[in-house]
Amino acid sequence: MTFPPLREELRGVEPYGAPQLDVPVCLNVNENPYAPSAKVVADIATAVAEAAVTLNRYPDREFTELREGLAAYLNSSGGSGIVADQVWAANGSNEVMLQLLQAFGGPGRTAISFAPTYSMYPEYARDAMTGWVAGRRHEDFSFDLEHAAALIAEHTPSVILLPSPNNPTGTALPHDVIGTLCELAGDAIVVIDEAYAEFRREGTPSALELLPAYRNLVVSRTMSKAFSLAGARLGYLAAAPEICDALRVVRLPYHLSAVTQATASAALRHADELLGGVAALRSERDRTVAWLRAQGHQVADSDANFCLFGVFADRHAVWQGLLDRGVLIRETGPEGWLRVSIGTPEEMAAFQDALTDTLNHLLKKETR
Repeated sequence: MTFPPLREELRGVEPYGAPQLDVPVCLNVNENPYAPSAKVVADIATAVAEAAVTLNRYPDREFTELREGLAAYLNSSGGSGIVADQVWAANGSNEVMLQLLQAFGGPGRTAISFAPTYSMYPEYARDAMTGWVAGRRHEDFSFDLEHAAALIAEHTPSVILLPSPNNPTGTALPHDVIGTLCELAGDAIVVIDEAYAEFRREGTPSALELLPAYRNLVVSRTMSKAFSLAGARLGYLAAAPEICDALRVVRLPYHLSAVTQATASAALRHADELLGGVAALRSERDRTVAWLRAQGHQVADSDANFCLFGVFADRHAVWQGLLDRGVLIRETGPEGWLRVSIGTPEEMAAFQDALTDTLNHLLKKETR
């Protein structure tokens, strides 16, 4: 046996992670560029200081106050009648997804999604020893319901994972597609990952509206994006109480620290202020999409705080050219495409200048 005795399917696998590079403009991991205000920071600091007095004791294992706050927020953000018993939270939506696979996946079971989709999903499945099947979308990244129905019938998955808005394309799922998937799934869990839901365009509904109609529907959210709390690591979901109860079986003891609970609860008290930059980011996203299209690029319709654009014969050369000019974006998605997070107007201007200069430079190299 080779040391260390790593599971065979993990040998040679590189750890997940977007590049963390020290550059002037970071537009690669869909962070909110607007930091919490001094007022919000002060309230969080006070809440954490109060929690610190009792750090010799374990935190509330049921994080009751936080779940009540999250339920109230969800009822103001697309949901209706959601109560604390329908809410679960963990250290980032990554842990939420892993717990779902631990509870409802496992050996002999299958999880499916439809590419292009979030690149961590197959890793969650692998870590939970769950089979993984990736279907496909239409070429314009819209959802192929006929193909999905055939794939569900063939593989009878126990978990279906779908981001909406989709990462990396930014496209959202219509209600009729989600409802049909819940019906096709039978008793399988249908997870609609709404990490970017707060950025959706006017008229794009949240899957939270469908919770009362489908007992197998799970809608997940995060405080990392719209709430400007990527460093706090708080993800959560809304679902039937039976689903939340099942997650208690697989969660680690006291998995949410007192500091995390205090931070998230304080942030929820300032939800209106923290979400104040969302409208500006939506507008900046729409301007970026329009500008990219005016330059002749293909751009996927986006309801998120990023956009996917292309198509480049050598996308890595374009990515590297931007990096050489101090702008870091993400080399992800289908071959030939790149994804740029939406930043401040100044950051997006730097991105536009760098992209224009990079493409002009590459064109000159080709014509020499």
